[in-house]
Amino acid sequence: MTPTESPLPGAARDAARTWEALFRTQVTLMRRFQADAVWHEISIREYDVLFTLSRAADGTMRLRDLNDSVLMAQSSLSRLVERLEDRELVLRSVPVDDARGTLVALTETGRRTQRAVGRRHVRAMEQYVGGALDPAEQAELTRLLDKLRGAQAGIADWSPRG
Repeated sequence: MTPTESPLPGAARDAARTWEALFRTQVTLMRRFQADAVWHEISIREYDVLFTLSRAADGTMRLRDLNDSVLMAQSSLSRLVERLEDRELVLRSVPVDDARGTLVALTETGRRTQRAVGRRHVRAMEQYVGGALDPAEQAELTRLLDKLRGAQAGIADWSPRG
């Protein structure tokens, strides 16, 4: 079979091609972002946690909700949050309604750090994304990605046909 031949039906082939393009683009951009001279104070993973907390209504989230929003294993996130707390970037506490849970709150130092790193990171995004796509293309890509993400809740889990 040649690389252009495929046993997949057209819709499956198109979906696979779309996913591969999306995934490879994400990997390419993440490698560039990780290599940027942006991460002096904190790592890109630490930034992800601080950024996610900065988007919460009061800068506070339950650890389990934070875990749903970042791309790392729960045990890794717990250790990372401990390190951030040691550096006074976040504060952990126990919620009043659930003694087994953990709240993670952004401190003022954490907020300042997130904003400073975020400003540099956004300039890199502007260069890498804005250097490739004009504003209309960026808006269209954002619309399509939001649509793709939003549709997932209504799409059943895949299972092999038996």
